[in-house]
Amino acid sequence: MSTSSAPESAQLMEAVVSLAKRRGFVFQSSEIYGGLNGFFDYGPLGVELKKNIRDCWWNDMVRRRDDIVGVETSIIMHPKVWEASGHVAGFSDPLVDCKVSKNRYRADQLFFAPVIIDGVTHGYVSALESEKTTEDLQAAAELMKRKKAIQGTLAPVQPRDMTEAKPEEIALIPSPATGNPDLTAPRAFNMMFQTNVGAMTDASSVAYLRPETAQGMFVDFKNVVDTGRVKLPFGIAQTGKSFRNEITPRNFIFRSREFEQMEMEFFIHEDDDWAKWHRYWINWCKDWLLSIGLPESHLSEYDHLKEKLAFYSKGTTDIMFKFPFGVQELWGIAARGNYDLTQHANASGKPQDIFDEATKKKFVPHVIEPAVGLDRIFLAVLASAYAEEQVTDEKGNTETRTVLRLSPRIAPVKVAVLPLLKNKEALVARAQALYKKIKRKYPCFYDEAGAVGRRYRRQDEIGTPWCVTIDFDTIEKEGDTFTLRERDSMAQKRITEADLFALLEEQVY
Repeated sequence: MSTSSAPESAQLMEAVVSLAKRRGFVFQSSEIYGGLNGFFDYGPLGVELKKNIRDCWWNDMVRRRDDIVGVETSIIMHPKVWEASGHVAGFSDPLVDCKVSKNRYRADQLFFAPVIIDGVTHGYVSALESEKTTEDLQAAAELMKRKKAIQGTLAPVQPRDMTEAKPEEIALIPSPATGNPDLTAPRAFNMMFQTNVGAMTDASSVAYLRPETAQGMFVDFKNVVDTGRVKLPFGIAQTGKSFRNEITPRNFIFRSREFEQMEMEFFIHEDDDWAKWHRYWINWCKDWLLSIGLPESHLSEYDHLKEKLAFYSKGTTDIMFKFPFGVQELWGIAARGNYDLTQHANASGKPQDIFDEATKKKFVPHVIEPAVGLDRIFLAVLASAYAEEQVTDEKGNTETRTVLRLSPRIAPVKVAVLPLLKNKEALVARAQALYKKIKRKYPCFYDEAGAVGRRYRRQDEIGTPWCVTIDFDTIEKEGDTFTLRERDSMAQKRITEADLFALLEEQVY
């Protein structure tokens, strides 16, 4: 018997980060030297979970479709790629410095509000973006009113971010670090990491680590068309590392400086119904997220306002996810028109058009781009799968069970094989034989240390869907069956080897 629950938001995030470190999912990069903010390492279980998510995406997006092919492009490309794409001139975030603490903030993530009492402004308060930004600003305003002993009615705060601050306001807005008005005016900060290629270190050797994988697919468009036997509509997919010098990395692996993307560029005829394809890919992406175990209740959509879209964009919709720290973007699906191919054609002098047999004319295809961060999906999976249960055994004893309800599709370990006793040679031999057979095809774990109940708990905590126990009935009775224990319900039943492999074949795809 059990009662299950997830901790409250703040506690949930803390519990997930703790579990990630304790069980070898995610470590702070360079931890023995104090770590490096915005960079993370994936441990033995984390690298398996990450690979499984990536493989599921690749299989469903590329291998199981006839209209999408894959590429792998270089992390460092010709610098003119980034000039043509607009990244050199415009890939920037607004940056605000604290002149005293030297802390840096993204201006659109630092909020402020005037403290207005009976219609008179008595000062300003500030707060960093969070799911309770307005509450924090209101509390700070009330504190200012009490400290200054101002009589009258305090108006509800009206939060604005620092990109909206007027020059005269900037001189009065307090820094979150010092509490005093020590902030600079917002300025553009280019987020591309710069490096040098070759022996010389001068302007001619400047190059960049890619901030996205998309441009590699655009510049290889003609190569794919010429070699891949593709016909519109078709897509080019890629997974790989990208790098952004984020001003304020935050929320664990949600916003980091080195991350992995899974992107696809779906090319359509210029006269095709872009809205139809846009909706198709929004639905496809949502269905895929459900297929790897994310709860539908945590998913929503956000359509970018037309006035805030890039001039070339026809429409962008984000699939949002309810993270422990609030609802945030998980997967963006953008209708980008023919902007990217046109930019590279103009900059390189190499046409990026294709010939339409029906109309006997050339045109530049339009594109729908579903782009998602693998690390964000990883975090969403952990956060939604984590649960703590109060479990009562047959003797009435109660304990807390930590469980990761990971989908079998992506679980790092699919099945654990447990001999009932480690000092019984026949049990160990049969367990080892089964373990080796499963391991040929599926990630499997062998564990003979400790009581079976303790071993179950260890597997629950890392998300293993099934445990099989080799007991005396296995070796003494006909049928060669063993106990299959299911993670979520903790139900147990007898099962044959053939039934186990049939279950794995059905659930792990």
